[in-house]
Amino acid sequence: MDTARSADSLAPLRLKKNEDRRLRAGHLWVYSNEVDTSSTPLKAFQPGQQVLLQSHNGKTLGCAYVNPNSLICARLISRDARYRLDRSLLIHRLNIALALRERLFAQPFYRLVYGEADHLPGLVIDRYGDVCVVQCTTAGMEAVKDEVLAAVDKVLRPAGILWRADSPVRQLEGLDSYRDDHGRVPEQVRVTEHGVEFTLSLSQGQKTGWFYDQRMNRARLRDYVSGLRVLDVYSYVGAWGLQAAAAGATEVVCVDASANALDALHANAAANGFDERVATIQGEAFEVLSQLRADQQRFDLVILDPPAFIKRKKDAKAGEQAYHRLNQLGMQVLGRDGVLVSASCSQHLGEAQLQQILLQS
Repeated sequence: MDTARSADSLAPLRLKKNEDRRLRAGHLWVYSNEVDTSSTPLKAFQPGQQVLLQSHNGKTLGCAYVNPNSLICARLISRDARYRLDRSLLIHRLNIALALRERLFAQPFYRLVYGEADHLPGLVIDRYGDVCVVQCTTAGMEAVKDEVLAAVDKVLRPAGILWRADSPVRQLEGLDSYRDDHGRVPEQVRVTEHGVEFTLSLSQGQKTGWFYDQRMNRARLRDYVSGLRVLDVYSYVGAWGLQAAAAGATEVVCVDASANALDALHANAAANGFDERVATIQGEAFEVLSQLRADQQRFDLVILDPPAFIKRKKDAKAGEQAYHRLNQLGMQVLGRDGVLVSASCSQHLGEAQLQQILLQS
């Protein structure tokens, strides 16, 4: 890796006293109220600008990129200030991420980059064979878009790259929403997961098209469902429900508000030979669950994998109430000795809080 340079060329961003403790403990974010704005005013920086991150006494903490207009005003790129977010560092980090995924997955269907977890904050990359979907959510990553695309091409040589810069989170960074195709990006792609094949739309699909982050949990599900009647709420195109059918569930009922998602689910069920055991209900989850309860329907296993109910901290109370209500409804259609699979993708809801909500429910 030849990305090392002199740190002197970067402007410093200095923290207040003791505000470096989280960073030293492994965290990668800096909040605007942690910055010593008297010595390094945030308004002096451009969104996406790379800086030398310093503790209150001037000791170097690493290299970061800044957005003065965001509550999360800086994200650490490297603890070695010699390394910048450029093509060389991106290639290096992508190669590390690729080596880790190839140890786990025999086929090229996986999430290659998990943002901060792969030391690439603001970047998510999903791989669909020879097509990659890249999601950029921060000004720092947007500033090096060309370098990201070049690095992906260098490491994976994909036939096509879909750059999805349309996440609502970008609004918090002051960024526009758009999509950009590079190379050959088909309307639909195929995913193979645990032996089940799915076809999905990249242009119409949610987020990056597939929720790879639940892949290992869906593998665990297969041990619980043989011979059972299963309810899959927020089913999307059938990632959970069709895995249940593949593992021997006698009946799977999938619930989603999107007619397009359920059409794709039916097509996927038929392609895998599960169509006679898979049924769908289109509707809003809370209403459908309430109706199933009123109809005294019972299921041996209920899957609840909703979208994030808590997108911002100020939404926490209303979001926790939504999780409580959803899980309560899910339990009310659960049969005797039934199994509940409950998930949350809200970063502001900790595991202990979710467990407490489940107990209360």
